[in-house]
Amino acid sequence: MGIYEDLGVRPILNATGSVTRLGGAPMAEEVLQAYAQAARESVRMDELQAAASRIISEVTGAEAGLVTSCAAAGLTLGAAAILAGFDLRRMESLPDGSGFPDEFVVAREHRNGYDHAVRSAGARFVEVGFDEVRAGAGVRRVEAWEYEAAFGPGTAGVLYVFNDDSRPPLRDVVARAHARGLPVLVDAAGELPPRSNLRDLVAAGADLVVFSGGKGIRGPQSTGLLCGRRDLIGSAAVQTLDQDDHVELWDPPAELIDRSRLKGMPRHGLGRAFKVSKEEVVAFLTALRLFAAGTHDRELPGKRRLLEQIAAGLEGGSVRCSVHIPGNGQGLPALEIALDEKKLGRSATEVCRRLRLGTPPIQVGHALLQEGKLVISPLHLDEERARVLTSRLREELT
Repeated sequence: MGIYEDLGVRPILNATGSVTRLGGAPMAEEVLQAYAQAARESVRMDELQAAASRIISEVTGAEAGLVTSCAAAGLTLGAAAILAGFDLRRMESLPDGSGFPDEFVVAREHRNGYDHAVRSAGARFVEVGFDEVRAGAGVRRVEAWEYEAAFGPGTAGVLYVFNDDSRPPLRDVVARAHARGLPVLVDAAGELPPRSNLRDLVAAGADLVVFSGGKGIRGPQSTGLLCGRRDLIGSAAVQTLDQDDHVELWDPPAELIDRSRLKGMPRHGLGRAFKVSKEEVVAFLTALRLFAAGTHDRELPGKRRLLEQIAAGLEGGSVRCSVHIPGNGQGLPALEIALDEKKLGRSATEVCRRLRLGTPPIQVGHALLQEGKLVISPLHLDEERARVLTSRLREELT
């Protein structure tokens, strides 16, 4: 029996990918070794985060960076940094933003369940624009002038949610915001790969950018990356680090926290609940270096072959299979299995449910269930898992 069986928990055959509900991405052996080695010594966490900032800066081109406890924590800390800066009273007040600017301008079409992380810092949203294309009402989407029109005395910053289809272009929003002295916080949690996004969003002028550490980077699931302006990273750091020390002895690394900007030593901040362990920081940095070097690209041909083998094993059933290859040359391929639900006599949702309840429990991608499709990610698959998956799929689809 394995460690999970000892706890009475059944391991999942994960054909979904790096989703949080199934524990994220698999970590490379180098990452696991780094985690174990880091656990054997004690270090000052502010010094470790300062070292992390240097590495993050090299990889992203940002002035500074911080390892966070996840991408959502990065959004909360980024918002808190924008709201409070180095103002001790504001740090102490958050998430109550009464008495100082606490509004973030955001496009309606950028709203999603994850922006709760920004609101948790005390931010209030001012929504702008419409996606008239998706609404079937026209041909226009949110435009940059609408952000500018919403800026006012209560505006603290802008939230921009990035993906390949985000509108308006990030550079246009940044230009409008910076003209009014307002910072832009970018949520790019799941937008790696391509690796170029590590640098491109910072180069576009974003003041803070958030990435997940447990998805494309393949670090510990409970890690994230916050990078951007040095002063904002410093504010985020001081609001999350352990501040239980004597004022006379407090000596944070100047490259991470500019103590001259502070009128005193802040108490535990809003981000204290988002502490990240020394093991996670070291493991994340190891994973970040591997990802930035393109180490995982070597796996792509083998992962594609696994999907092609699965597709071949399903031929002749009530399905149509197609392997999709991302155009950036860095992302994992995906297998779409389109069901003939009428011929099969059950829906894609029912097949998905039966796979979850079977032995072993199998979870496949469910984003296209309403289209009658199952999606297979090869991230966690090897030859043996692919064989088991193919066998179970044949049982359910024939």
